[in-house]
Amino acid sequence: MMFLQYAVWGIWLPVLATYLQSPIVEGGLGFTSGQVGWIIGIAASLGAVSAPFIAGQFADRYFSTEKFLSLLLLFGGVVKFVLSFQTSFSAWLVLSILYSVLYMPTLSLTNSMAFAHLKNIDSEWPRVRVMGTFGWIAASWLFPMIWLQSNLEFQVFPPFFVGTEVADATSRLGDTLKVSGIISIFYALYCMSLPNTPPNREASERLAFMKAFSLLSKKSFAVLVLASLPIAIIHQIYFMQTGPFLENQLGLLVTYIAPAMTVGQFAEIAVMAILGMFIARFGFRRTIAIGAFAYFARYLIWGLISLQEPSGPSVDVSGQFIWTVPLVIGIFSQLLHGVCYACFFASAYMYVDKIADDDIRNSAQTVFGIIILGLGPMLAAPLLGVLAKIFGEAGVVTDFAGMWLSLAAIAFITSAVFFVAFTEEAESSI
Repeated sequence: MMFLQYAVWGIWLPVLATYLQSPIVEGGLGFTSGQVGWIIGIAASLGAVSAPFIAGQFADRYFSTEKFLSLLLLFGGVVKFVLSFQTSFSAWLVLSILYSVLYMPTLSLTNSMAFAHLKNIDSEWPRVRVMGTFGWIAASWLFPMIWLQSNLEFQVFPPFFVGTEVADATSRLGDTLKVSGIISIFYALYCMSLPNTPPNREASERLAFMKAFSLLSKKSFAVLVLASLPIAIIHQIYFMQTGPFLENQLGLLVTYIAPAMTVGQFAEIAVMAILGMFIARFGFRRTIAIGAFAYFARYLIWGLISLQEPSGPSVDVSGQFIWTVPLVIGIFSQLLHGVCYACFFASAYMYVDKIADDDIRNSAQTVFGIIILGLGPMLAAPLLGVLAKIFGEAGVVTDFAGMWLSLAAIAFITSAVFFVAFTEEAESSI
């Protein structure tokens, strides 16, 4: 389940900004950074905001989780396939919002389904969730290998098997949407074989999401929510601008963008493998604070290497891509992305499940999802628009150093405030 859940997402999200923002003459759609922010930020956020009222309520009170999950994925796959043929900003915005409403609730539904069937969440959940990372990596690697390159050869850098980029590689990035739609439909059929996870019709509170919102009365949850908002904002900008940053600032070919971004997923696998033990030893407060601080470290590194002049793609006489020192640093500093996601977001999901009652597990996850998948991306779009005006030209970011260093400052302040203000519920009751 987790493998397919994140393969559906990972095949298109890393390269979407590059496809949307690249000039039309190069095979892209020619959108501005602000328009990309609306599509990846605002559209995604609306799906997350609606999740508690759609997925959380229906799965917690009326329908079995696996059946509702299958229905959402089936319709979502069809929408994603149709989206691949669109070229106008208005069509992209409308269909992206519709897809978001269908797909975003599935993220929290798969989390809550896993939590419902695992015997020891602290030790078993990281091992289950890491399969989603494998799905993301597999989708991100196989597509460019099969569809964007020819004459594959082995090399020491990920994705290890690389070749000559096809002439229309940028325009072919749009095909990731078609493949995602096909995977989603297959995944929808697979969901019918998942363990039965019935709703709780005997719960005292009929509106599950209303009870879930009451978690905000807990100080630890409120502090976690407040810290998650700025982290979610800068996390979303990572997906909005990393592709253009790697291509335009560091000179990476578009074929390698998605595989290069999976370096962070490899680190995520390693961190997720020990996350349960890490939390048991250091607690949620230190673990989540480390995750927030990792955002600061990564953006600081990117800001510093962006102080040099942008370098265009370079190839040798045989047509093979040449790796530069700044590019290698930029790619492998994404190892911190694994620490970012596992220590902050995965740990946060576990903590939310820890303090939520059994009858609102779905809704508790989706209420928390409003922050990290809803309000965060929603605010990321206008923030990126502001950053594009300050550090860009014609609505497109060009001064990546200024942008990344600004995000690093936000991450540093957030990690410090969270570390001081957060106290686990178990500790506060002693």
